Amino acid sequence: MADEPKASLIEFPCAFPLKIMGVKVDAFAQTVAEVVLRHDASFDPATIEMRPSSRGTYLSLTCTVWAVSQPQLDDLYRELSSHPMVKVVL
Repeated sequence: MADEPKASLIEFPCAFPLKIMGVKVDAFAQTVAEVVLRHDASFDPATIEMRPSSRGTYLSLTCTVWAVSQPQLDDLYRELSSHPMVKVVL
C-alpha cells in the first residue's frame, strides 16, 4: 500500500487560481506573469486580478492558470515562492 500513488483532490485539466502576494513595486505583476507563462503558455496576463493592501504597501495578484498536472502546479508554486519579489503563494 505504501507504493500506491496519492489520489489528487484536483481533477486535471482545470482552471486553477493562484494568489500571489508581494511588495507593491512597478515590475511585480509583469514578473509574476513571466513566471506563470513559463508553466502555462496559454496564460493571458490581462486576466490578472490585482488588489493592493489597505496601506498600499503590498499587492495581491490572482492568476488563474490552466493546470494539466500536479507536477506542473508544484513546479509553478516552487518557482513563484522562491522568487525574491514574492512573499506568499496560496
